[in-house]
Amino acid sequence: MHVRLRPVTAADADAAFEMMRDPEAVRMAAFTAADPDDRAAFDTRWRRHLADPAIRMRAVEADGGFAGTVAAFTLDGDREVTYWIRRPLWGGGIATAALMLLVAAEPTRPLHARVAAANLGSLRVLERAGFTQTGSATSTAAGSGGLVAELLLELR
Repeated sequence: MHVRLRPVTAADADAAFEMMRDPEAVRMAAFTAADPDDRAAFDTRWRRHLADPAIRMRAVEADGGFAGTVAAFTLDGDREVTYWIRRPLWGGGIATAALMLLVAAEPTRPLHARVAAANLGSLRVLERAGFTQTGSATSTAAGSGGLVAELLLELR
């Protein structure tokens, strides 16, 4: 499967909204929007992210079709990465390929990532891209409706 990144556009919003409200994906990601079905809140956040030059947000294409999103952003002074792949495409190496492409284009080091400890697939993606665990925390996660153990990772 050929994976490539391209700039995200306003035209990607519908596909991204549907992808990010999949109940199983929300449960696995845990750290999601408070209400994944709130389209107005999603659109506001989407427009804000598109307008912010400090956010490197890319659409992930696999074999020419929209497969998800990947991004680098700054939170509390740390450069972090995030990604979301459509659930029917999980397990095919798309997230790993997309994250590696983003990491190659992102000059800032260290890069940080967070993952719900129970999300072993996402943890493997981060490890394959060179991230190593640096700690853990317990945080409130909207997607799970409560406290979730999360792993903190870093790429030097």
